[in-house]
Amino acid sequence: MMDYRFPCAALCLHDRRVRSQHTHGVTRRDSVIRACLGFTLLAVGSCLPQALHAQSATFNGTTALSSELIDRGQAITGNTPILQGAASWTYPAGWSLGLSASTEVRSPGRIVEALAQASRFWSLSDDWQMQVSGLYYRYPSHTHSKAYDRAETGVSWTYRDVLTFGVSAIYVIGAQNSQPRGAADLSFHWPLVWHFSLSAGAGVAQPIIAPYTSYHYGQAAPHGYDRTGLYGYGHAGLLWANGPWQIEVDRIMADGTTQRQWASLGASPWVATISWSF
Repeated sequence: MMDYRFPCAALCLHDRRVRSQHTHGVTRRDSVIRACLGFTLLAVGSCLPQALHAQSATFNGTTALSSELIDRGQAITGNTPILQGAASWTYPAGWSLGLSASTEVRSPGRIVEALAQASRFWSLSDDWQMQVSGLYYRYPSHTHSKAYDRAETGVSWTYRDVLTFGVSAIYVIGAQNSQPRGAADLSFHWPLVWHFSLSAGAGVAQPIIAPYTSYHYGQAAPHGYDRTGLYGYGHAGLLWANGPWQIEVDRIMADGTTQRQWASLGASPWVATISWSF
């Protein structure tokens, strides 16, 4: 259920009302974009049943409790317990459909992040696997991180479930700069003894979170939000897995600007997650 980028990033259904530079609510351009996304989903929905006809799907679910929510090194929440849930359906032809959602334990009725995903897997050889994914993220209007809704397309390559490299094109809904943003992620997973594994990763991306200054709840996003410069992030941690249970503790690393964004939300560089799969 974990995203290959960082812990807690893929267990969520994101819900956020976009604010333009000068008005509250959704801009006309964003309404058109969402309408196009809706038509696209309808088209995909009409094609998938034919492609998956007569195939038996495998259902998987996961529930998890995390100390906070981090997405590509940037804090979505402060240091507060996060309850996460995810469901996925995998088909023999290589298709996978998934939904996930996260909520603060102290505010169970508030969704802080949500995700819908469709993926296609290919086995390139005995050692290599390739995946192409389409994702749609939404964040609630009252999330403290001021993250924009976004759509992503990505391609990743995995070597023996040990090393994964991926690149993504990101369209941030509601930003003044409508050009796609990019990200590249590398993750490493190495089995140790007694059900333990080493987990590490690094990446670069163009920001999806507003700067920690000059943006207050209820105000329009600052011009600085649309900066296109890259920032770096990474993590290193230890994972224990036995049957359906998994516990992971990670130390998140990022540049100075991102660390100040953590401080503005009261986030910690340490993230702990316990999960149960069924």
